[in-house]
Amino acid sequence: MSRPTFLRKTAIGLLGVGMSICAISPAPIAAQAAQEEITRKVKTKTQPVYPELAKRMNISGTVKLQVVVAPNGTVKTAKIVGGHPLLANSSVDAVKKWRFEAGPEETTGLVELKFSPAEQ
Repeated sequence: MSRPTFLRKTAIGLLGVGMSICAISPAPIAAQAAQEEITRKVKTKTQPVYPELAKRMNISGTVKLQVVVAPNGTVKTAKIVGGHPLLANSSVDAVKKWRFEAGPEETTGLVELKFSPAEQ
């Protein structure tokens, strides 16, 4: 392999590694900013429906959701951050029905819902 070909392939390889690092780096920073619990008080809560399949499989655990609350207190978005997939959709459906106290601006934070077959 000639020197120019070697240098070109090395530069392309390093460029690819640099792009991968840039693509990965911002995600943890953004995730850290949204890792706080929501500070607004909940006025009304809807309990999630425990999925029948999860009950039969005796699945329990906590589902974490990143929630954006509008100034009027309604849940604008709810995004699954962690938890068992069988419990996740039920959690999103319930949290979207929650109502928070009104505030001056949108609020973003984490909400955790715990599932236990014994409690259901």
